[in-house]
Amino acid sequence: MSDQKIAIVTDSSAYIPESALKGLDVSVIPLWLLWEGESFRDGVDIDPSAFYKRLREAKTLPTSSQPTVVEFESFFKEVLTRADAIVNVLVSSKISGTVDNAQQAIAKMPESNIRLVDALSSSMGLGFSVLAAARAAAAGESIDGVVAAAEAMMKRVNFLFVVDTLEYLHKGGRIGGAKRLLGTALKVKPILHFIDGQIEPLTQARTKRKAIAQILEIAEERLGGKAMMEAAIVDIDSPDEGDIVANMVEQRFAPSMVHRSTVSPVVGTHVGPGAIGFAFYAEE
Repeated sequence: MSDQKIAIVTDSSAYIPESALKGLDVSVIPLWLLWEGESFRDGVDIDPSAFYKRLREAKTLPTSSQPTVVEFESFFKEVLTRADAIVNVLVSSKISGTVDNAQQAIAKMPESNIRLVDALSSSMGLGFSVLAAARAAAAGESIDGVVAAAEAMMKRVNFLFVVDTLEYLHKGGRIGGAKRLLGTALKVKPILHFIDGQIEPLTQARTKRKAIAQILEIAEERLGGKAMMEAAIVDIDSPDEGDIVANMVEQRFAPSMVHRSTVSPVVGTHVGPGAIGFAFYAEE
């Protein structure tokens, strides 16, 4: 048990639902959404419902940016007024400069006890690593134990998602090896996942229904006969479809909890409306 109060920091791309937090102490630094000359703090100045309404009517797509080094430094200092140490669990460094800016801020604060975990994922793929860290901190683990909990979950969690179109990932430069699917993007529903922090194609289906069925089959394979411990279904402006998939996961895998959420506006910017994501991990 540690006497230190360890604060957990993540970025807004995690977008962890309240059902998963259950009173855990997680501080969130917002990413930035840049749109038609305006700047919005992700999930603070613009929420998902307002974002998707505007996106449907917009003539230009928004872009995004990570918090600056100065913003991170200021954020860390504020968090350290109520904690002895910080463990950051942040969006993959392969798709965002968030980790790099956090590292630069940490280097400017050598007297502070701040650690960093690159979760190599986003949305609830990141969120489950954040939750593992927060639960370890709440249980009184040392800072090494909290970091280890986040890193262990990072290796366990799977995050699969199907997109309606690759247009948004392509325009945002976050498509990785899925570029090869662009030529057939209008004819298929690509199933994607994270590999070493990059978004990569896994397989594809002719329809969304078939893609979701394939995602569940892939999850079954990855469980390898083990029980599913916890799952999260996230949707991008497709709540009814997300609810249906959540019910399918509950019926098929009976995890201890199935969380439902949307994604933050910044993630929605890069993935696009109609996407469905499925994050889960197996028993050890």
